[in-house]
Amino acid sequence: MSLGVLNNIAAMYAENNLNQTQSNLQNTLTQLSSGSRINSGSDDAAGLAVADDLQANEAALTQSSQNATSGVSLLQTADGALSQVNNLLNRAVTLATEASNGTLNSNQVSAANQEYQNILGEVGNIGSTTNFNSNSVFTSTATDIVVSDGTSAGTTTFADTIGALTTASVGIAAPTTTTTAGTATAFTNPTATSSSSSAASVATYAATAAGSTISGAFSVAVGSGAAVTGTIAAGTSLANTVSQLNTAFTAASDGVVASIGTGNKLVLTGPVAASSDLVLTGTSLSQTTAATTTTGAIGAGVDFTNASISSLTAASAQTVLTSVTTAIGDVAYQRGIIGADVNQLNAAANVASSESVNLTSASSSVMSTDYGQATSAMASEQVLSQTGISALAQANSVQQEVLKLLQ
Repeated sequence: MSLGVLNNIAAMYAENNLNQTQSNLQNTLTQLSSGSRINSGSDDAAGLAVADDLQANEAALTQSSQNATSGVSLLQTADGALSQVNNLLNRAVTLATEASNGTLNSNQVSAANQEYQNILGEVGNIGSTTNFNSNSVFTSTATDIVVSDGTSAGTTTFADTIGALTTASVGIAAPTTTTTAGTATAFTNPTATSSSSSAASVATYAATAAGSTISGAFSVAVGSGAAVTGTIAAGTSLANTVSQLNTAFTAASDGVVASIGTGNKLVLTGPVAASSDLVLTGTSLSQTTAATTTTGAIGAGVDFTNASISSLTAASAQTVLTSVTTAIGDVAYQRGIIGADVNQLNAAANVASSESVNLTSASSSVMSTDYGQATSAMASEQVLSQTGISALAQANSVQQEVLKLLQ
């Protein structure tokens, strides 16, 4: 290699390597000081995108757990108030039982009624003054508790309703349930399509409603052959009907196959042969729809503003006693609903907390600095930095040799 002074190539190489070493060292020191492996998009663009999404999910789940916990606190506030209402009603039971006794005089019954009126007034006060976070608790309006991971698919809204509590509506009455029996509808015997040497004769019955059962007699013949007959017992499902028919058809070796067609249809398919039309004379099947159960809306509880129970007298004592006992049951029913909602929200909060921990772990594995690896890299880069500086100094001194040639 010839000597020259226009360019110091060795120094340029040394400087370039030294710059790269300094950049790597600076990046490593940033990782060590911040604790994060990714401090900018250039460090790991894909990893940063994954970590940012995970952190967004984590933030939503952390808040969701708090949302659910706040919902539990709201419900527990209502439950505590209803517990006191229950105590008041138990005292009203005592008063009504006492007033119904014929040994009391009118003044004593009047005194019992005064306390009874105070009880009704306090029940109304509890309903109107019980608040959570400055919001009335007993409103009969659903409170939406949102639990989410930050995505629409991962969002669940719990609409928890606490019934109104006033002297006109103490507790909530359980909804009434009505069951309607299934109705039987006769199948119209279908006309089978004509068979041929290349196509089978097919008989298709009308669609059956989901959950319907089949019953009746069947008689199926292929052409002029002997009929296969039997009885489908009441309450037989469509699937079991098909199974029973196929058992009979197989035993008769007539080539007929029963199946379930599109739309829950009973389909009978004959053999592929000329003059083998299906003959259904004598078949009389019917379907019975499944019984349906309808639950009404939750009703208001006992109305103590009703004239018959608004005052406690010797004459109304028995009616009041019955009504108060009913009200206690209504309050208990409402507390049961609240308890179920509390358990549901606690479960949702636990799930959100668990998911948040797992996402934090996943995000940490992407973002966190591996200190063992980083410290090893730092030691290597520090050595390279020192040797690079030394090499650059040597490269700069080499060109000084040219001066000796000029002396």
